[in-house]
Amino acid sequence: MPPDALLRPRDFAGRSEVVARALIGATLLVDGVGGRIVETEAYDHEDPASHSFSGPTARNAVMFGPPGRAYVYRSYGIHWCLNFVCGEEGHGAGVLIRAVEPLQGLDMMRARRGLDDPRLLCSGPGRLGQALEITHALNGMRLDRKPFQVLAAQGPHEVIEGPRIGITKAMDVPWRFGLAGSRFLSRPFR
Repeated sequence: MPPDALLRPRDFAGRSEVVARALIGATLLVDGVGGRIVETEAYDHEDPASHSFSGPTARNAVMFGPPGRAYVYRSYGIHWCLNFVCGEEGHGAGVLIRAVEPLQGLDMMRARRGLDDPRLLCSGPGRLGQALEITHALNGMRLDRKPFQVLAAQGPHEVIEGPRIGITKAMDVPWRFGLAGSRFLSRPFR
């Protein structure tokens, strides 16, 4: 896929850990606001840490839908989190977008977050949700249509991996991926 090519639903049809790694360096924009994806986590229906592990529910139904859709959920009743649905329809997998290097719409992100430091605008799924104005209204929307724009990664870059964070099950699974050397990660990789 050429750099800056708009990703289509078929680009999300692979296994979640493969898609999560491939998304590092891609560009995510929501209504023209966003930047380079620098951290992701993969989840699969066979994974006890995944929302889809116990099967479809009203909350997670989008995860079982076609790939290339947004799955948005509220974490701890506070933060909206953005995931990209992966795999084949009915499978129940996704990629949590954990951190973005802010590149476009910084003034809007600063206003939404109420702070100046670009390293803190989108470094974590809750911060990212607030900075990009992610709400449940985006749940189930296609990632290749407005307000979303997801563009393929540019140039070669080193991807690091490690265990996922903020979960209590399957904590040792190395499905957290990050852009090596990025200052915009939610937490350092060990």
